[in-house]
Amino acid sequence: MVNYKTSREFAIELDKKDSLNVFRERFYLLPAKIYMDGNSLGLLSRDAEKSLLKLLDQWKKLGIDGWLQAENPWFYYAEKLGAQMASLIGAKPEEVIITSSTTVNLHSLVGTFYQPVGKRRKILADELNFPSDIYALSSQIKLKGFNPKENLVLVKSRNGRFLREEDIVEMMSEEIALILLPSVLYRSGQLLDMEYLSNEAIKRRIMIGFDCSHSAGAMPHYFNQWGIDFAFWCHYKYMNNGPGGVAGLYINEKHLKSQAALTGWWGYRKDKQFDMSLTFKKAKTAGGWQIGTPHLLSMAPLEGSLKIFQEAGINNVREKSLQLTGYMIGLLDRKGLTKKPYNYQIGSPVEEKRRGGHVAVEHPEAARINKALKDRGIIPDFRYPNIIRFAPVALYNTFEDVWQVVQALQDIIDNVEYKNYDEIRESVT
Repeated sequence: MVNYKTSREFAIELDKKDSLNVFRERFYLLPAKIYMDGNSLGLLSRDAEKSLLKLLDQWKKLGIDGWLQAENPWFYYAEKLGAQMASLIGAKPEEVIITSSTTVNLHSLVGTFYQPVGKRRKILADELNFPSDIYALSSQIKLKGFNPKENLVLVKSRNGRFLREEDIVEMMSEEIALILLPSVLYRSGQLLDMEYLSNEAIKRRIMIGFDCSHSAGAMPHYFNQWGIDFAFWCHYKYMNNGPGGVAGLYINEKHLKSQAALTGWWGYRKDKQFDMSLTFKKAKTAGGWQIGTPHLLSMAPLEGSLKIFQEAGINNVREKSLQLTGYMIGLLDRKGLTKKPYNYQIGSPVEEKRRGGHVAVEHPEAARINKALKDRGIIPDFRYPNIIRFAPVALYNTFEDVWQVVQALQDIIDNVEYKNYDEIRESVT
């Protein structure tokens, strides 16, 4: 662990040396608040606002002609943005498409690649995954005529926080038809070794895919190089595409000739789409997994957001992200907040190679502490029953932000502020 000093002045010095600090002014920061919830919903950038307003203006001035006459013709917009996204995830342009929502893409991909045959009919997932993924996997198993209780196998966590890759590999039996795992665990922020797991799945001829909602935009990926069969992710977290923004998916080039399980007219060959034939002819790219007409107004902010990432560089984003999260973990430790009377626990990996973009801080009074933080103008999020998640985002958070958050965590215990709040969680946490 880096020997960080605990003074505010040290944090300010780190900010002065930060080459990404220039991007902070391109975001709409919440007045008088420290935003630490970018792992749930990223902030709006001026670039994203501009690209959205540009598309609105095109709609106003061009009407239906925007499909072909807009600066970036709407008819090819999903492919264009997919090609730009490809550089952030280590994919070829034809392997990526911007489309639909995260869970719909999960259904489309798993429906395509989950092909149970003989005794190989089980899906391997994990018990720490985001529940929506488990719901979708269960329904896909039912759609194939099987019982999820028998055919959805969940890797167990040894401590309720993390997964061990060797435990996952041990369960890659001859009964497994498909594996679906998160790249980063949504509660603890543990980053799984996707390359290792993919290689082990390939050895056993098992299809493997990843939900990268908590890693896209926070770190580089190398999907094509790793041989991952498929992946999907949202853009409203670290990619700052706005609430409910259109999601993305990746399909390895070796599978692009496969028939999509869920077909619709927007997955048709672009050069023949308006022939209106009743015979479906799938696009030869990942675009073949599109279903309905793209949600352009929800997609447009991503154009501006991608511009920022192209300027900043995803490797630089990852480097600063690790510095920020490492600084938070270091401060909590060196200020004695992991000991009595504070009793905070670090629920995220300390090792950089195992850590995603957020820090999970555990405490028995997490629900009430979270409310006290919000009244102090600090916006994290709470995960039942005892986790407060902090995401210091590389593009708009500072080291001084982190220092102030840790200081607030100390003051809330020192002043017993949390006792002023109830333990009832809000509908959206």
